[in-house]
Amino acid sequence: MKDVILELDSVSKSFDGKQILNHLDLEIGRNEFITLLGPSGCGKSTTLRIIGGFEKPDEGRVLFEGKDITGLSPDKRNVNTVFQKYSLFPHMDVAENIAFGLKLKKKSQQYIKDKIRYALKLVNMDGYETRKPDSLSGGQQQRVAIARAIVNEPEILLLDEPLGALDLKLRHGMQRELIKIKQEVGITFVYVTHDQEEALTMSDRIVVMNKGIIQQMGTSKSIYDEPQNAFVADFIGDSNIIDGIMKEDCLVQIQNVPIPCVDTGFAKDELVDVVIRPEDLVIVKEEDGYLKGMVVSIIFKGAYYEIKVRVGHYDWIVQSVNPAQIGTVVGMTILPDNIQIMHKPHSEDAEVVREDA
Repeated sequence: MKDVILELDSVSKSFDGKQILNHLDLEIGRNEFITLLGPSGCGKSTTLRIIGGFEKPDEGRVLFEGKDITGLSPDKRNVNTVFQKYSLFPHMDVAENIAFGLKLKKKSQQYIKDKIRYALKLVNMDGYETRKPDSLSGGQQQRVAIARAIVNEPEILLLDEPLGALDLKLRHGMQRELIKIKQEVGITFVYVTHDQEEALTMSDRIVVMNKGIIQQMGTSKSIYDEPQNAFVADFIGDSNIIDGIMKEDCLVQIQNVPIPCVDTGFAKDELVDVVIRPEDLVIVKEEDGYLKGMVVSIIFKGAYYEIKVRVGHYDWIVQSVNPAQIGTVVGMTILPDNIQIMHKPHSEDAEVVREDA
């Protein structure tokens, strides 16, 4: 990766004897929007707190522009954090909240005034200087918290599930605002979320975590299109994940049916995990499909129908713009390029997979 601004070098962390991070290695590029994504307890917020200096690793180092900052306190790092709970001072108005850090740095009144004006314009809150936090909506409070962080000119902005308390429409609006702000201020964003859609929408690169281990790193497209293990495939978007047998190169057997694929390099008759996205399955006439099954449910989702087709003991999920009749027998077909074949994990913890964006 070019121009690395921050590096985590074999970072481990435990709480009460439970390991949260397990020798985590991560490089973050300058001006990158990188998202740490995973379920609750996977270690993503702990990683963020270690970067911010709120926690110290049990092992490993935190390097900022090549310099070891592992032992530095938060105020000694050129990093600011925006939390989900905003942490605005209720007795201060918007301008005073934004100016708080600048006053601690003993900046001039004119400098502070200019910075407040700039920050409020950046987050689309001109004219709110004298409002108190309790008179603002959740989205407006979040904008003030971001403005307060940005005026301090951090080189890295850490965001810990900052949109989690907002409703869906506000959350989508703030996603667009954050992308715009990041582009305008040109700083590095490290974003934590468990919301896969949020990660796919906003990120230059996604780091998928589970049990303190990085499962996969890559662009939104590569993570979605080419998941490296069953955990990533299941966590990112909807997936059909089923056991298969790799009969030979470019031929996988699924539910006793040989189906062409594009994967090579597997052992003959190797047991594998097969991943097929619901939008890649096409319902056809019974006689035209690789797989044949009965439609057992259909749900209208607005942009598409979610259809479940039962083949043997497995219910396949299909996303289609065309409805199907419950109780009818249909065929399903799939292009070879849209079948992902993965080795079975050797243990409960899937192997760490690294990918340069």
